[in-house]
Amino acid sequence: MANRRALTFSKPKDLGRTLRQFVAYLGHARRRLVVVAVLVAVSAVANLLGTYMIKPVVNRLASADMPGFVSGVVATAVIYALGAASCLGYTQVMVRAAQRVVFDLRRDLFDRIQRLSLSFFDRTRTGDVMSYFTNDVDTISEALNNSFANVIQAAIQVVGTTVLLVVLDWRLTLITLVCDAALIAYVRFSSKKSSRFYKAQQKTLGVLDGYVQEMVAGQKVVKVFNREGANLQAFRAHNESLRESGTAAQAYAATLIPVTVSSGYTNYAIVAVAGSILAAAGLTDVGSLASYLVFVRQSAMPFNQVAQLGNFLLSALAGAERIFDTMAMAPEVDEGVVTLERTGGGGLGGKDAWAWSVPAGYGVGALGKVVREGSPEAAGMELARGQVPLAGDVRFHDVTFGYDEGTTVLADLNLFAKPGQKIAFVGSTGAGKTTITNLINRFYDVRSGQITYDGIDVRDIHKSSLRRSLGIVLQDTHLFRGTVADNIRFGKLDATDEEVRAAARTANADGFISRLPQGYDTPVTADGANLSAGQRQLIAIARAAVADPPVLILDEATSSIDTRTEALIERGMDALMAGRTVFVIAHRLSTVRNADAIMVLEHGRIIERGTHDELLAQHGEYWALYHGKRELS
Repeated sequence: MANRRALTFSKPKDLGRTLRQFVAYLGHARRRLVVVAVLVAVSAVANLLGTYMIKPVVNRLASADMPGFVSGVVATAVIYALGAASCLGYTQVMVRAAQRVVFDLRRDLFDRIQRLSLSFFDRTRTGDVMSYFTNDVDTISEALNNSFANVIQAAIQVVGTTVLLVVLDWRLTLITLVCDAALIAYVRFSSKKSSRFYKAQQKTLGVLDGYVQEMVAGQKVVKVFNREGANLQAFRAHNESLRESGTAAQAYAATLIPVTVSSGYTNYAIVAVAGSILAAAGLTDVGSLASYLVFVRQSAMPFNQVAQLGNFLLSALAGAERIFDTMAMAPEVDEGVVTLERTGGGGLGGKDAWAWSVPAGYGVGALGKVVREGSPEAAGMELARGQVPLAGDVRFHDVTFGYDEGTTVLADLNLFAKPGQKIAFVGSTGAGKTTITNLINRFYDVRSGQITYDGIDVRDIHKSSLRRSLGIVLQDTHLFRGTVADNIRFGKLDATDEEVRAAARTANADGFISRLPQGYDTPVTADGANLSAGQRQLIAIARAAVADPPVLILDEATSSIDTRTEALIERGMDALMAGRTVFVIAHRLSTVRNADAIMVLEHGRIIERGTHDELLAQHGEYWALYHGKRELS
């Protein structure tokens, strides 16, 4: 019971907002939905008229009016045929309308997730994100396919059936209304009880999916440490939570249909007896009673539909709220106005030159502050206007940063990298090496202080331009489904085949790629599982090379490559790094010996800086690390 209470959630926190957003998406397919509504109305009215036609048909048969009987039967057949054709039509149109709405939902959800900051992905498991696109969107799709048309049909049937029941016999209708009122009261009670658990079911399903995704992705680690049994126990716990929330959600909802059917039969029996008494007393005719009894049986159908729709709608609303909550998250902030532009040949490393373009009406003043020309802030400043050449000068000014409030990863950090310099960072795990590079490319923003790039505050540079100027090779490579060439071309989507091969040669990846079964057209599967760790990293380096970035960031880029291959790569990388500013996070100290400056970090502060020879001469932390007196994690 304690577990169940922990999993109990109220209905969507803002039902009105969820419904408004959902209706807005229905508007994307409004033409199809209008057609569906019209066809559903025709089908529902045809069903009502066909049932009402029982009265004249039976009465004419009872009075031996055969011509009238035959014409009544023909008219009834035509009405039902029209209803059947309308039903077939709206089901086909509804499928297309529902798929359009789901298409738009997935598109907008993916677009928003692409624009969220990395902090969202830091705190959200991959399985939970995947659950938005699968469980939640599929539930909405199912609800659309089964609910929209049925809601219209049920509404028309309830109103139409009630009107015709009154027309046929108002006295019997009083009995029917009492039974229907009791049924409505139970439907509301059951829906209220079950709705509390649907959000819990969706959330628990996302947790289970996330756990499965993690365990499947980490199967090598699982098997190495014989964690199969422990993982199974954890899975059972998650599965049990899902079973409890699912059972609680379905317990009341599952009673709706049997209660509705039982209520309909009870109503039918009472009306049949009462109607027979009225007919025997001459207070109603046989045709009216026959038509009335069919209507009574049909009057339970809208309630059956509502009972079934309740399950779909409650589950869909819970999923829709999760999706809309994610889509309501603020996207990654980008207030930058300075952009990156090519300025022709003769630039870095013999490649094209680049420049920062300051838009009209703005200027770059002291400490890289971008201000409007003529504004009070610009008073007394000598502003740089138009284009500022991209040189690769990166400086940290008293930068303090922490991923969470209350924690500090970097404290009052000051450093500079002059154009064309190779700057290396060494230090233990958690010292802040990777954080520095994350701040340069604005994966995160500084808490205080400032980072300037060619004298411009990076917060004033448009993020797409800032990141276009940076080539990054991470320690944990990520390859995408496609060919080897496709993965290299990911760094520059319009790269020619020759540019792809030239980049591979620069990274010394051309040799092993040429020996693959299909060369550059060899498929890459499951994040490069068919390649070795070193080969994956070589492709990642080639991906950075084809982008031709003015500034390079190498986050332990050669940590998965053997010493012999590393020597080959370094010769190729020397050509790539020539004339560029390079930041290197080093795992092997041997890879940073030729750096222009080495920064030794500890607890977010630079404790030593200098060249390799200068730091060895100091006999400090770097000397201890280099000679194995300290461990470099």
